[in-house]
Amino acid sequence: MSSESILYSPYNLPCGVTVRNRLVKAAMEENMSSMGNLPGESLYALYRYWAHGNLGMVITGNVMVDKAAMTGPGGVALESETELAPFEKWAKIIKSNGALAVMQINHPGRQVFKAMKGKAIAPSAVPLDMGKHSKLFAQPREMTCQDIHDVCKRFVQTAKQAEKAGFDGVEIHAAHGYLLTQFLSPLTNQRQDEWGGSIINRARLLINIVSQVRAVCAKDFIVMVKLNSADFQKNGFSFDDACEVVNRLEALGVDVVELSGGSYEAPAMQGQTRDDTTLAREAYFLEFAHALESKTDIPLMTTGGIKRAEVAERVIQQGCELVGLASALAITPDLAKKWQQEWSYSGIIPHCAWKDKSLASLANMAMVRRQLRRLGNNLTTLRNPSPLWSLILDMLHRKKMTKRDVN
Repeated sequence: MSSESILYSPYNLPCGVTVRNRLVKAAMEENMSSMGNLPGESLYALYRYWAHGNLGMVITGNVMVDKAAMTGPGGVALESETELAPFEKWAKIIKSNGALAVMQINHPGRQVFKAMKGKAIAPSAVPLDMGKHSKLFAQPREMTCQDIHDVCKRFVQTAKQAEKAGFDGVEIHAAHGYLLTQFLSPLTNQRQDEWGGSIINRARLLINIVSQVRAVCAKDFIVMVKLNSADFQKNGFSFDDACEVVNRLEALGVDVVELSGGSYEAPAMQGQTRDDTTLAREAYFLEFAHALESKTDIPLMTTGGIKRAEVAERVIQQGCELVGLASALAITPDLAKKWQQEWSYSGIIPHCAWKDKSLASLANMAMVRRQLRRLGNNLTTLRNPSPLWSLILDMLHRKKMTKRDVN
């Protein structure tokens, strides 16, 4: 059954590139860079597992467009003057068994940890509301028009550098509460100029970036956008807003829109919301993708909570062209291959059920990152990691990486 499944059929992207199957390793934040925020041996070892896992496409974790603005310690950054050799090796490893290599490029905006001592900027000076954990994050300053143009330029330069390094494309991150999402959401964008107000104005930065990347990169260079289906916060970025943005992106020839949702404040990407929306237990955003499918011709991909082949297949049957796998690939990096051998095989996604939702969210991410570090050290993964011990280990690792990166 697995060999006949649509999951293992090829798909032709609008730019002319063919993905050998519909299964995509979606981005996860690894915090595993070498000195200088460059990819190194740990990331190479980790990505070799995915490269040989029979996936159609592998999307990297966050690559920052500004070394002074990182989502966390141990992150990777690619700027106009960054040495390309480590990125060339990274791309070569990812592509070594036939998968396409796509670099996710991002700017954190206000989602910067205070300990990183980096620059926290946002469309408006609205701080993160993480309850008692808010103090962990820097107070953002409102961006000037010059700041906005600088960010746009950086995204375009990073995309061009990724192409030079041998990557097949980029995914522009406009989800999960990072800078481009902050522009899209009326909760974080309270500007009164051409960058705020209507959804057209709030989407202006994203649209400018996409159009310029399309202009400077080759016609067969894949351009993807990761977009929230909604903020899942009251009066935030809505599904109607998402539809409007997708219509604009379609006109620019975007190859794939990956639908996700949420932010640090409302981690819907982990199945949690703050506006009483109920998400599915698996394929969290499939309902939104199915609703959007009739409104656009852009190929869609959805990621979030997928660990079984039958659910992945349902994603394709209900209107998506690609299926994103993330946390499940942290524990079972060859999950796509296992499904070919045993259709009923179920992957594992760590879940923490603590009452403190913010702390539980951090523990969930810590459990995933712990597995990624184990793979990067060529160790076997743990099927049932302790949330508490994972969080402690993650905090120690982040402290070590912060000391290295800040000093």
